[in-house]
Amino acid sequence: MAVQERPSVVAGPERRAQLSLFALNFFKHPRMLGSIIPSSSFLIRRLLEPVDWEKARVIVEYGPGVGTITQEILNRLHPDATLLVIETNEDFVDYLNRTLFDPRLRVIAGSAETIGAELERLRLPAADYVVAGLPFSTMPADCRERILEGSQAALAPQGSMLIYQFSPKVSADLHQTFSRVESAFEPINIPPARVYFCHK
Repeated sequence: MAVQERPSVVAGPERRAQLSLFALNFFKHPRMLGSIIPSSSFLIRRLLEPVDWEKARVIVEYGPGVGTITQEILNRLHPDATLLVIETNEDFVDYLNRTLFDPRLRVIAGSAETIGAELERLRLPAADYVVAGLPFSTMPADCRERILEGSQAALAPQGSMLIYQFSPKVSADLHQTFSRVESAFEPINIPPARVYFCHK
């Protein structure tokens, strides 16, 4: 049975609260977010295009923010699958816990560096996909390396890491860490973004 996509339009006061929280945290932590507004529907569609929703049972998202991509993953996610989101920002963790109610969702307050330990703690199998919009270009090199290598190790044999970035600086690290890396460009986003599909 095909997985049905459900519409998700966040409008009115809730959308304004979402945008306000995101913008406030951008000004507080600009190096952690990279953009003043959440990802566009065009970028999200391109980022999630490679996902096999029928087969995926474990998806991990780093830095979900106000849940723009999280909600779209949940709209497509198989009923028996799990979405694990890992977020360092306590404001965003609180917002996600208050606004997203789905038994398939696990919200973790922590760092992407702990993905292996979190999967083990929750007794989840290896991830089919890791989705990330973390600003890798502004991270210390050792932190970036730990996250990428940890993500690669946490993927199932046929798994992929799906990344969007506003800078191409991480490209060399991706090619060094993954067996195959494909990329695409999405101009309809603020700012325009490059998307990387990294295969274990």
